[in-house]
Amino acid sequence: MALSPAMSNLSKIDPDIARVVENEERRLRENIVLIASENYASAAVLAATGSVLTNKYAEGYPGRRYYAGTENVDVAESIAIDRAKELFGAEHVNVQPHSGSQANMAAYFAALKPGDRVLGMSLDHGGHLTHGSPVNFSGKLFEFGHYGVDSESEQLDYDAVARVAGEFKPKLIVCGYTAYPRTIDFARFRQIADEVGAFLLADIAHIAGLVVGGAHPSPVEHSDIVTTTTHKTLRGPRGAMALTKSDLARKYDSAVFPNMQGGPMMHSVAAKAIAFKEAAQPEFKDYAQSIVQNAQALSASLAAGGLRIVSGGTDNHLMLVDVRPLGLTGKEAEAALHAAGIVANKNTIPNDPESPFVTSGVRIGTPAVTSRKMSASDMETVAGFILDSIKAADNESALASIKDSVSKFASQFYVPGLDDA
Repeated sequence: MALSPAMSNLSKIDPDIARVVENEERRLRENIVLIASENYASAAVLAATGSVLTNKYAEGYPGRRYYAGTENVDVAESIAIDRAKELFGAEHVNVQPHSGSQANMAAYFAALKPGDRVLGMSLDHGGHLTHGSPVNFSGKLFEFGHYGVDSESEQLDYDAVARVAGEFKPKLIVCGYTAYPRTIDFARFRQIADEVGAFLLADIAHIAGLVVGGAHPSPVEHSDIVTTTTHKTLRGPRGAMALTKSDLARKYDSAVFPNMQGGPMMHSVAAKAIAFKEAAQPEFKDYAQSIVQNAQALSASLAAGGLRIVSGGTDNHLMLVDVRPLGLTGKEAEAALHAAGIVANKNTIPNDPESPFVTSGVRIGTPAVTSRKMSASDMETVAGFILDSIKAADNESALASIKDSVSKFASQFYVPGLDDA
């Protein structure tokens, strides 16, 4: 594999780090990446992320900075804001949050005071750390109540959520999750929030690309604040943003800066603008639809092979797979898959008897393999690798043989950011 000019230069300056990057490029080419929150950024996104814009301090907002010399980064941020507003149909956008957690932190600070009540999904049913985990700032600064999925269907029961909200009386309700495989009814959540006089925050970090691609309903018209990362299904740089109603715009911006963050990462902001432009192209809709088709095909093949799919299937980019029918824990399954060149993560399932460090399931997602132009017909092959790996969990030589087959299979496919450089 020929080195790019940038990599050749890096090899001369710091061969140790150059080897790390080279090895990561090889891993991304030879492995099947099924982490639901990971993807491949384009060469253009990577170029902006590694550009001279990283040098510029730009505390404040376009036209209102605390530093001189921001005339170029002002343009980049304004472009990113305008593109995001058009892409999502949002009244106001802030593209400065460094991560999804910080985007959520700013949302809480914009709408709440410390000690206020918030209702979110339980972490072990698919929620996020920032949705009220006691070890997270959210659980430490605010009083959280939680809802979960129905024990039988393993899907949201909106009437049950409404009952919990009526009893708890939160000032803000959080919807949008990290491990929920079904469509979210944002309109119903708006109705529940209105019934108890609460703000509605939609955290769509996982499904933002599906939303703009028309493969999942949008929360924008129903929510007071929408937060999302930019590096998952949106295929942008690592970072985040928030979409707000106009009446919360000033509060949200102030919650990001000066309350929470200093200078924004302007190289990342510029890369976000590129990702928004890419997501606005007609072919992105095909990509979003293909993610869901691949997830459904993979889910069906895994179920046919003896694994239990939580809730019976998927409507989006991910599935929760209960691996107990084949005699493993999630931790053991993750290790076996990794040894075979398949990257997924252990994950709790609803009402999991195991601890979060062991789990009964794995979370599998299709955004990255779809970016590599794998199709629904390829998912049967991928499912075969997964099933063979889990069944060979205690057989190192068998896993090594599977890894060789996985590498040959994966290396046939296009790699964004490398093959379009």
